[in-house]
Amino acid sequence: MSKRFSSLNGHDFTELVLAGANSLGNHAENVNALNVFPVPDGDTGTNMNLTLMSGVEELRRRPSAHLGKAAEALSKGLLMGARGNSGVILSQLFRGFAKYVHELESANAQQFAAALQNGVDTAYKAVVKPVEGTILTVSREAAKHGVQFARRAGDILELMEEVLQHGKETLARTPDMLPVLKQVGVVDAGGRGLIYIYEGFVAAMRGDSTPLGIPHVAPAEETISAQEAAFAARSLAAEAHGDTGHGPKRAQTLMSADVIEHGYCTEFMLHVVPGKMPGLVFDETKFRRELGEYGDSLLVVADDELVKVHIHAELPGSVMNHAMKYGDLSRIKIENMRDQHAHIVMEETAENAEEAAYGPAVGGEAQAVQNVAAPRKPFGFVAVAMGEGITDILTSVGVDVVLSGGQTMNPSTEDIVKAAAGIHADTVFVLPNNSNIVMAAQQAAHLLEDKQLVVIPSKTIPQGLAAVLAFQETADAEHNAAAMNAALGRVVSGQVTYAVRDTTIDGIEIKEGEYIGIRDGEIVASEPSLLDAAKKLLDAMLDENSEIVTILSGADANPEETEQLAAYIAELAPAVEVEIHPGGQPLYAYIFSVE
Repeated sequence: MSKRFSSLNGHDFTELVLAGANSLGNHAENVNALNVFPVPDGDTGTNMNLTLMSGVEELRRRPSAHLGKAAEALSKGLLMGARGNSGVILSQLFRGFAKYVHELESANAQQFAAALQNGVDTAYKAVVKPVEGTILTVSREAAKHGVQFARRAGDILELMEEVLQHGKETLARTPDMLPVLKQVGVVDAGGRGLIYIYEGFVAAMRGDSTPLGIPHVAPAEETISAQEAAFAARSLAAEAHGDTGHGPKRAQTLMSADVIEHGYCTEFMLHVVPGKMPGLVFDETKFRRELGEYGDSLLVVADDELVKVHIHAELPGSVMNHAMKYGDLSRIKIENMRDQHAHIVMEETAENAEEAAYGPAVGGEAQAVQNVAAPRKPFGFVAVAMGEGITDILTSVGVDVVLSGGQTMNPSTEDIVKAAAGIHADTVFVLPNNSNIVMAAQQAAHLLEDKQLVVIPSKTIPQGLAAVLAFQETADAEHNAAAMNAALGRVVSGQVTYAVRDTTIDGIEIKEGEYIGIRDGEIVASEPSLLDAAKKLLDAMLDENSEIVTILSGADANPEETEQLAAYIAELAPAVEVEIHPGGQPLYAYIFSVE
């Protein structure tokens, strides 16, 4: 049964968010299915769901009847857990909402509507080139109508019903705003995800939702947050690489444990208590500088009352004693990296001594062990990729940490922050290698204080490789960034995968199960045969200026067909040099690079 909502406090807001998360979680696959391209890895629903669940986890840790505090907790969780462009935009929508209600115990309809509008304003500022017909448009038009309606509405339920209805109407018009949506006959996926969340809000206030507080996710005491789970999985990718074969080898670890200067990986949450020690006022910059004296690989992420700390220290007790001057500690985790190191060394020695040689680095504490021991260097690299072969290649050209991910699993903002924090370098370049990871990387760039994080907006693996190869050790960060950005435009990227539904794009008829060739984000071929699709794609990529073609064969590629493609290139363009490397990537039989 619905009740009147003349105002809404923190507990009410939490119930709305839980119901919104439940609604989105139950329909995440529906959102995935709205992916414009009929490729087998549409992930908008997955990204939005994982992002929102990160916010839910933070709400569970920090329940509050104060609306502003509850909204801050949600915003913090969304910020760190944001995945994909849709997840980043969602985090910004609620970041702006949280800023507006920061001081409010509760909000009336007018204040709630104004907070929604502030969220829209914040999200638009985070997007360099907003596109009409997306989640931004849906959120903007819904919030705008809400502000107008709130002038005469005294009830938040009535307000949200109006916001939801106008959002649905805007969503239905997105194909008229974005031609590609009309071509394939779908509405915007991110906008649909937002509507599912708003539907949960309304259902909660009406009283006809799934029982509040029991969303369609595992209870907090039985699971870690989505982004923590994903990062942990990538950290262990060298031991068990679930969906890409045997996985990359572990980072170099056969060194003396004695050279690990700061042996304890220490993490905790600090709940700031103003005035805990007379005359001592918490200041984030000062606090970060103080902790920096106890160790390295320091990460401090703070809002007004909650601070997340990660540090490699020799005396973790001293770190926590210092932090406790400002408040109370929770979620404490201390790991002895020397013991971890010794265990890994014993395993590697027993299995195969050759695997102790330098190999591809993956995000996690094993890599951090090596970085702590090494002298601080001017530059470091984080890249995102899937496939053991691609990881090997990226590592061989100087990438320090390769986060396992791509279309099927976008790393979160926190994943990228942790990976960069673990590199012992003054400047870290991040190569997203996917257009849907760029915004999360850019968001991560604002969260590291002890080093410069520079995002090179590579959208494909070939672009990322071209950028790394353009790097010059003797140049400064600014000149290297310019050179790497310029390199992105000198390579043509191609991918071959299969279609998951019938559709028509740019005049090309695509049938479910056919192989499609994608050139720099544009589908240029659809054929029943993998070999024919790959040949048509190469036809569209090669021209008289082409000099080198690199073939990265996927996990499902046939070696004989790969050789036939090399022969086809030699016949089509005899002067072009052909390089073939086993990439091992899933879903995409071939990735081509033409320079």
